Amino acid sequence: MTRGKFITFEGTEGVGKSTQVKLLADYLEKTGQPYLLTREPGGEVIAESIRKIILDAKNTSMCDEAEALLYAASRAQLVKNVILPALEEGKTVICDRYVHSSVVYQCYGRGLSEKFVLDINAFALENCPPVLTILLELPPDVAFKRKGGADKTDRVEQSGEQFFDRVAFGYSKIKEKDEKVLTIVPLGEREETSQTIINALKERGLIK
Repeated sequence: MTRGKFITFEGTEGVGKSTQVKLLADYLEKTGQPYLLTREPGGEVIAESIRKIILDAKNTSMCDEAEALLYAASRAQLVKNVILPALEEGKTVICDRYVHSSVVYQCYGRGLSEKFVLDINAFALENCPPVLTILLELPPDVAFKRKGGADKTDRVEQSGEQFFDRVAFGYSKIKEKDEKVLTIVPLGEREETSQTIINALKERGLIK
């Protein structure tokens, strides 16, 4: 059986990632293409438990290194137990966030070294690199307005304006360095953005 394709979505909060991954999954469902839709952090029982710890707004004393390690642990669990088996079954796997998020949020946002973040994510990077990353790009202030402001129960969303400006800058550097990153500006209707994504994936032979 042919190994499935692994496609990831990236972007700051409020750009519409969750909407677009769902619309892509809907398209694959309607056209009879086997797929798996998942998210990070989470997507698996243990990984979802880790997600709660990371995002809990009460955990204000969490150090940056612990945060990065928790993301990496959640990712390893998801890759080993969910993503790799689905790819071996020939499914197209769509993941809402992946290692690029750790690089921009933990390195550019928090100030950790890129070597540290990449080293702790070596298992995921070596065993499960994405064939394409869809980067939905909007200025952070525009994106947050679209979602109605930062979620007060989400520890990461409470990181402040300067933090998300650094994250956005990180994404701008990522797309320059990684040729497998496709940038899309989601300014139109969500269906229009979805069709742009579907067309791009078809052109690359990743979906039908």
